[in-house]
Amino acid sequence: MKKVIVIFLFVLAILVVYFIVSDKNKVKLSSSDYKRIETHVADIKKLIRKDSKYNDKIAFFIDMKIPSGKNRFFVYDLKADKIIDKGLVAHGSGSETGTKGKLRFSNIPNSLSTSLGRYSIGNHYYGKFGKAYRLYGLDETNNNAFKRDIVFHYYYDVPYKEKDGYICNSYGCPMVNKKYFERIAQLIDSSKSDILMSIYY
Repeated sequence: MKKVIVIFLFVLAILVVYFIVSDKNKVKLSSSDYKRIETHVADIKKLIRKDSKYNDKIAFFIDMKIPSGKNRFFVYDLKADKIIDKGLVAHGSGSETGTKGKLRFSNIPNSLSTSLGRYSIGNHYYGKFGKAYRLYGLDETNNNAFKRDIVFHYYYDVPYKEKDGYICNSYGCPMVNKKYFERIAQLIDSSKSDILMSIYY
């Protein structure tokens, strides 16, 4: 009998730990943040239906309305319709307006600004920031991405965990922490089709 009680308590302890950990991993967004991502998920799914070269299981979403010190890079499971990972991401220094919470965006070369729109993630290469992925803009708002050398890369000054306030800026690239980048790189490298990224505001 004692053995059964010990086993029961052990299983119960495992379940409690599981639910605590899984609760911590849940992505908590405001209703307006959820509405924005849902709109862009629908748009990405529509594009995927039109072109089978894109990955129909996973896509990346970056919500520029969320402050840079908070998680705003989301890995989205398109089949289960849920966010499965999240992290910090920097925006371009040219997107700063001097007003907290307000950003501007540009597709002009040398603007150092983030460009809104949908991107296709291309091959990786090794440059001054280490491993990086070429980005191809699919909209009029970001079709200069390749010409502007806008790429997805990591940078050591980007924090791994959320913080109060704002983080460093990039030259217009979506730039993340190295540890987070390595997780995302695994998804990109293992994908047989092109993964889409949507940057919105």
